[in-house]
Amino acid sequence: MSELYARLDYLFNGYYNGTATQAELDELFQIINSSATDAELASLIYQAWDNLDDNGPLFDRSKSEGMLNEILRTNTAQPVPVPAKRNSLPWRRLGVAASFLLLVGFGAYIYSNQKRQVVTKKTIAKTYPKNDALPGSNKAVLTLANGKTITLDSAQNGLLAQQGATKVNKTRNGQLVYVAGTNADAQAPVINTISTPRGGQYQLVLPDGSKVCLNSASSLSFPTRFTGKTREVTITGEAYFEVTKNAKMPFRVKSDNTTVEVLGTHFNIMAYSDEAEMKTTLLEGSVKISNGTASGILKPGQQALLNKAGRLKVLSDVDVDDEIAWKDGIFQFRDAGIDAIMRQAARWYDVEVAYEGKIPQREFTGRISRNVKASELMNMLGYAGVKFKIENKRITIQQ
Repeated sequence: MSELYARLDYLFNGYYNGTATQAELDELFQIINSSATDAELASLIYQAWDNLDDNGPLFDRSKSEGMLNEILRTNTAQPVPVPAKRNSLPWRRLGVAASFLLLVGFGAYIYSNQKRQVVTKKTIAKTYPKNDALPGSNKAVLTLANGKTITLDSAQNGLLAQQGATKVNKTRNGQLVYVAGTNADAQAPVINTISTPRGGQYQLVLPDGSKVCLNSASSLSFPTRFTGKTREVTITGEAYFEVTKNAKMPFRVKSDNTTVEVLGTHFNIMAYSDEAEMKTTLLEGSVKISNGTASGILKPGQQALLNKAGRLKVLSDVDVDDEIAWKDGIFQFRDAGIDAIMRQAARWYDVEVAYEGKIPQREFTGRISRNVKASELMNMLGYAGVKFKIENKRITIQQ
């Protein structure tokens, strides 16, 4: 154990336990800001972090999901080559004009070249506006073939409907499950649609056993039984799929004029109309994407970007955790502009977003639970210099 590591380990423990003096806090951030090399810095910090884990958790896992545990940084910060062991905690070296934020336990320490300030949870709470926005929840509407609608969040558990030979059930955990009948003479399948509002999400199991998690402001249309040579569904918005394998009946997801075809795989599709690109991210298996003018096959860890003009671009070595964090109840963004973050916030909190002046041209990396109020998300961004106000279901980003 190097002398520098031993000292850093001591300072980290003092910081987390709340026993560090102001001089020790200053020393901690001086070490962070003046490490000989970025690689050395990353290694030392990860060792100290791992050592904390070995000494026992500082807070339980459920609470940690509600905390921002990454740096919110401006685009002047330079990336650090970090070990693969902790992809979810990409520490980055401070740039001259960059802010450094680390939220741990029940407090936050904000560091910049201009000021040093200790902020406790009590202090943060004082900044919450009276007009706040609550996070989304499991909310959706099911539209049956005859046009009848069922509000799923208020519907009782058990059998909701019978669609031909298929039973539609709501489980105790709030999941919608389709159970196809075995009667070969059953009537032809019909189309059902599940739609989530802004501020809603929902999970369902399709008749073939495939699982779908639907994000806010999204919809999925599907047959009540899969017949023929393919299994086809149509989406708007965003959905995460875990498709049951069936080589004889490929699974196809359609969005506008684009088709994603799979045999059995895990993938995420983001196809909101207010986004510049449709994103398809593959976790495992393989998928083929085509839209009439372009096509491509993805491998795990790759992402296809399809713009409004129909141009297809494939990215490799994508951090898939960032793309599917939403289904696990997390806002997670990396090098994202404030406008991209606020589009997510608008859909989840069912709010309008406005900008006073130009949209700030800065990039942020961060992670925070989607179960927090809008003000808590905005306060996290506020630590990195974002000014805002929340009034009447409207978030205004101020210059």
